[in-house]
Amino acid sequence: MRILAGLFRPVEAETPYGGRSVAFEEVGSAWLNCGTRRRVERGEGDQRRTVESLNAEARADERLSVGRVLRFGGADWDLVSVEALRPGRVKLGLERVR
Repeated sequence: MRILAGLFRPVEAETPYGGRSVAFEEVGSAWLNCGTRRRVERGEGDQRRTVESLNAEARADERLSVGRVLRFGGADWDLVSVEALRPGRVKLGLERVR
């Protein structure tokens, strides 16, 4: 299944009170061939959280880099890995915390 995803980069700024805020700036879009979603629980004791992971394939693009965010299906997915698959294609590792 092919999905069109928006590609965003995090932009950090200092607040007037000395804190940090993060906003997301759109840098483009990408068509993704998505694989199967997997869920895993991480954490210790009562501090457990569900992490959903997904592998996807896309055309190679220098804007697809670790630390960026892909937005599709009403959710934000962190880009955690980018691997060359074959000429002109990359495999993306995506994660989101639920």
